[in-house]
Amino acid sequence: MLIPDTLLKNKKILLGVTGSIAAYKSLELVRLFVKAGADVRVIMSESSKKFITPLSFETLTSNKILDDTNESWTDDHNHIKISQWADLFLIAPATANTIAKLSHAIADNILLQCALAYPGVKLLSPSANTNMIASPITQDNLQSLKKANYLVLDTQTKELACKTTGDGAMAEPIDIFWASARQLLHNDFWQNRNVVITGGGTIEKIDDVRYLSNFSSGKMASSLATAFYCMGANVKLIATKYENNIPKDINLVEVQSSSDILKELSNSTNVLSQEKTPYLFMAAAVSDYIPLTPKMGKLKKETLGENFTLSLTKNTDILSSLNKESFISIGFKAEMDEQEAKNNALNMLQKKDLNAVCLNVLKDSSSFGSDKNTIEFITHTGEKILSTTDKVSLSFEILEQAQELV
Repeated sequence: MLIPDTLLKNKKILLGVTGSIAAYKSLELVRLFVKAGADVRVIMSESSKKFITPLSFETLTSNKILDDTNESWTDDHNHIKISQWADLFLIAPATANTIAKLSHAIADNILLQCALAYPGVKLLSPSANTNMIASPITQDNLQSLKKANYLVLDTQTKELACKTTGDGAMAEPIDIFWASARQLLHNDFWQNRNVVITGGGTIEKIDDVRYLSNFSSGKMASSLATAFYCMGANVKLIATKYENNIPKDINLVEVQSSSDILKELSNSTNVLSQEKTPYLFMAAAVSDYIPLTPKMGKLKKETLGENFTLSLTKNTDILSSLNKESFISIGFKAEMDEQEAKNNALNMLQKKDLNAVCLNVLKDSSSFGSDKNTIEFITHTGEKILSTTDKVSLSFEILEQAQELV
């Protein structure tokens, strides 16, 4: 999935780096932030310089790093002013030693001083040996920080620098990036609102090795899910295909057939009946027809002969079959006939009792899987053509339009 270069435009991120081998991953994290348009400044502990040089961060951020040797009170290069400057304060990696000091309000270096001075929610991405992270004392310290305006990201289990395999590795940079984006971009309307999204082309079995499907890539659904996640929603993505760099905290349900999607939507009744009006985005390309009698095993050409006729039956219309009284429902319509596209979308809006339809007019099959898209957002009161842009940016535009439906 293409991350827009304006996603974090004008956002100011303060990154603290402590003395862990995982510090090298912070370079990739900085690259992601800067590429997404953020202004990044880095605070380095003295021990972190054993693993990586200040010049590396200064080259990527175009900003001077702050450490214990260069604090200045003639400008904003000090622990008070730089903390006031930041929209987000993140420590990645955070060692067990740093975690212990933070939980006891110890401020014997400039990074810890910045943490005390920053008043907002702080993100913490721990990194330590398995026994160190599992220590009851470290766990108590992390629990204390969670009660004190810290959002602690999960560590991961993998082979560590000490050559043992276990829990304690810092989260992947892309996962820290998305958690940071969520803190920076969330808003009150979407915060904790339940959103269910379907995506990808359904796979309808002919036999155990063959199937009917279509060219839908699942990119639009992945982009929608990511945008909603960044805005603070509780996102469930039901998909046959999806992008591999979506936020890991999205509730991803992998499915294959249209019957799988219908089953998952039926199981999501509790998700679609909450205090804040929930949303359903039906972006999956569901097969209109499915094999009448799928076969077990593999059909053999020796048995089938020279000609093979495949019998199909009309599929269940998932959107029409759902009781949509308790949620906002938005369908997606892909058309190739430019003359009939609008009429078909309006018919879909009326016949399936939807709140809106996102119309996408395709040039040809090569339009599937592209990183850009054009959507016409159609409601019962009018239509609006949205920007031709990358699918994540387009998703944020769809969110703006969808918000008006409540």
